Amino acid sequence: MKKTLSVVFSISSLCSALAAVSYAQAQTATHHHYKLIDLGTFGGPNSGVNSEPFQNVINNAGTVVGGADTPIPTPEPACYNPFGNPDCFISHAFMWRRHGLKDLGTLPGGNFSFATSINQRGQIAGLSENDQIDPFSGNPEFHAVLWENDKILDLGTLGGVSSIAATLNDSGQVTGVALNDVPDPFSLLGLGSVTTLTQTHGFLWHNGKIQDLGTLGGPDSWAVFVNDRGQVAGTSYTSDVVDPNTNTPPVGVFLWENGKMKDLGNLGGDNGLLTAYGIVNGLNNHGQVIGAMVTPGDQFTHAFLWDGQKLLDLGALGGDFSFARGINNAGEVTGTAWLPGDQVNHGFLWRNGVMTDLGTLGGDPCSDAISINSRGQVVGASQSVAGGCNEWTTAFLWENGGPIVDLNALVPSGSGVHLFAGLWTNDGGEIVAGGSTPVCDLSATCGHAYVLIPCDENHPDIEGCDYSLVDPATAVFEIRPAQATQLSEPSSDAKLSRAEMMTRFRSLGAGRNRRYGMPQTFNTASAITNIEPAPTNLTSFAFKRGLYDVVELSWTDHSTDADSYHIERCTGSTCTNFSEIAVNGGSATRYIDPMWPMHLTFRYRVRAHSPSGYSAYSNIRTQTTP
Repeated sequence: MKKTLSVVFSISSLCSALAAVSYAQAQTATHHHYKLIDLGTFGGPNSGVNSEPFQNVINNAGTVVGGADTPIPTPEPACYNPFGNPDCFISHAFMWRRHGLKDLGTLPGGNFSFATSINQRGQIAGLSENDQIDPFSGNPEFHAVLWENDKILDLGTLGGVSSIAATLNDSGQVTGVALNDVPDPFSLLGLGSVTTLTQTHGFLWHNGKIQDLGTLGGPDSWAVFVNDRGQVAGTSYTSDVVDPNTNTPPVGVFLWENGKMKDLGNLGGDNGLLTAYGIVNGLNNHGQVIGAMVTPGDQFTHAFLWDGQKLLDLGALGGDFSFARGINNAGEVTGTAWLPGDQVNHGFLWRNGVMTDLGTLGGDPCSDAISINSRGQVVGASQSVAGGCNEWTTAFLWENGGPIVDLNALVPSGSGVHLFAGLWTNDGGEIVAGGSTPVCDLSATCGHAYVLIPCDENHPDIEGCDYSLVDPATAVFEIRPAQATQLSEPSSDAKLSRAEMMTRFRSLGAGRNRRYGMPQTFNTASAITNIEPAPTNLTSFAFKRGLYDVVELSWTDHSTDADSYHIERCTGSTCTNFSEIAVNGGSATRYIDPMWPMHLTFRYRVRAHSPSGYSAYSNIRTQTTP
């Protein structure tokens, strides 16, 4: 399920000035304090919530669901797990209430589980490995599950080996995807989670029965959201004929209701360039659907809204790209859109036909508006120069007409926590955020899920709450220093090839769709190095796995106490702008970089990490996909 537009960024003096003005304005507003709660883990390094795409991970009662690491290393080769946990520890689904974190467990014999969403009744959807091995891949099988009344229920499949529950409504209807037993080289779940290549169909489960939603005419469908009317939104292949532009069947967007799947159309471009996973990002109770589609010419993407009757292009902020992230029942839409020149992107709020730029924090060039609740409060992340605006660095809140404010200024000072993304807010204004713990910084691979409870009139008598209003201009809080990384010059206006556009679309999606709070890219220049012996003999080879090309890396371990290996990649035969793409456990000396189109060239390097710091880098390995 990990799909991933990398865009080259630069900063003009005008954009910097606008960001500074936006930040200064933000400091004039007053806001409520928040009580900050670290949800913790089950003994491992990380915890997090579902964000691919963003689901309802906290209900109005304040119960939060997600996944948290145990201290047990994963036993699977290349640290495999079906939901993309970014480290190499076994993790379990969790439920958090005010009294603490609860392990929801797994199906009998399974190692891994994850809770994807929760409804207002406290029912929880997700997935779990079981005790069976997929005969095609050799990886554990995994099934969609429902947790209710302290019990886990296996929702089954459509005749194949695996399934995933994406979300559920307040009637207990669960939607997701499942494999059947019909061979399919384009299997969405098979390719995305490295399992058996049979057809993937969206399903709707209710009261013990699983219903196949069918497709728009192609072999596969991908169901993502279900609302309280029982409508389901997602994507589907529309025919069996392979699109020569993408080497997959063409992709459409659907809304399913009462046994019928409706094709919502397109904005004139080839949506297969975004892949079936990265198009639909939200559905409200009025049947309104949001996401991103490719525009005519197949060079750009725009946020879209299906308003229940017609498809609307929401445009951008003067640039050529935009993505819709969230929608509430009033039809207000949040997301991110590019400014003129397509070098920087800002979070936006779209309402009543108008897209409003929410700005950024401090000197940050970019921002991303992620979620909006029924009160019109927006949470998201400001993005720094470091990482080329492809890293969430500072969590923000927008409310009461704005402007945005740093959430770190609204929580108690001295915690040592840095919140880098507001991920979801419920209708009571309680916020789920991702943050770095006091023992790590933005260049480290640790992240926890946090809950922020507003100290307001709707949350009286909360222990530890400061009920005075806070002025961000005078608040004392830890500020992570901005990195002095120089952004690249603007890219050429020349049109990109199909393969380049496919890579661009997917890499941008990956930079923003995260299940765990940790940044996807890191500032490696500031890390302590040369403590551990460097890995050597980094080798690679590329091969086809189903539809896509895969690069497999291996290296020789010389460390005495490494707890992890950090894999970095850049694109191009002479590139030097490496970004971290994965972290392996200390015992793993192999990594598979999946899901790439053909004829692309990458450079890779690896380094070890131990409690004392980082090693030097391995040799650089250049690899071209077949």
